[in-house]
Amino acid sequence: MPYLLKTEPNKYSFDDLVRDGETTWDGIANPQALMTLRNMKKGEKLVIYHSNIGKAAIGTAKVVSVDPTDPKNPIVRIAPIKRLKREKTLAEIREAPVFHGSILFRQFRLSVVPLTEEQYDWLTQP
Repeated sequence: MPYLLKTEPNKYSFDDLVRDGETTWDGIANPQALMTLRNMKKGEKLVIYHSNIGKAAIGTAKVVSVDPTDPKNPIVRIAPIKRLKREKTLAEIREAPVFHGSILFRQFRLSVVPLTEEQYDWLTQP
């Protein structure tokens, strides 16, 4: 299952992930988002979305490893794949039929959002 991970680019951007090569995706407090992190599997696809500043899907990444031993702090390691050829803005995402009824807009403050394959494909196509 693919996921969308929201980050504030002034704190940790897609470019920071590219520079680091790999990172632990942490700092999550919402119980629903933590449950989603715990359920991730190695190799799953990710879309990195810049929130607050930019408000757009920026690039793709993948899950490198998941250690769900501590349910309050699952350790999910991610690595970048590539920057999107064309960023998809929040306005575009909101208007896309594939996102109608999506949890992304029903629970907007979630920082870890499951995506359908169709949503992932829409976000990553130029």
